[in-house]
Amino acid sequence: MDEVDLQHFRQLILAKRTEVSKDLEERHRLSRSDEAQESSEDRSAYSLHMADRGTDAMEREKNMLLVQREGDYLDYLEEALQRVEAGTYGLCRTCKGAIVRARLEAVPTATQCIDCKKKNGDNPQP
Repeated sequence: MDEVDLQHFRQLILAKRTEVSKDLEERHRLSRSDEAQESSEDRSAYSLHMADRGTDAMEREKNMLLVQREGDYLDYLEEALQRVEAGTYGLCRTCKGAIVRARLEAVPTATQCIDCKKKNGDNPQP
């Protein structure tokens, strides 16, 4: 991969990292406001229906899972940036062949070419 391509993908990865970071900040902000609202409701003279509390708990758990997933994605983006800096971005970690540009555009954190990914379908890495 030449320097122009590496610069293009560096910018793409940095843009994704900024986007995910903003999403994470917003989720954390919403989580804190939900916790504050819940604690004030606990002091209320009226309790929420048990089903409402279950729905709220499910929403908090879903939010925590999304935060975890976005955090993992941030880690993958950081690793991709390290590969860009090292000049190994776009090389399959399994067969050492080139990963096609279309795949990298769609999945900038990709570490395997399509063929190797298909062979190792149970591997959780992108």
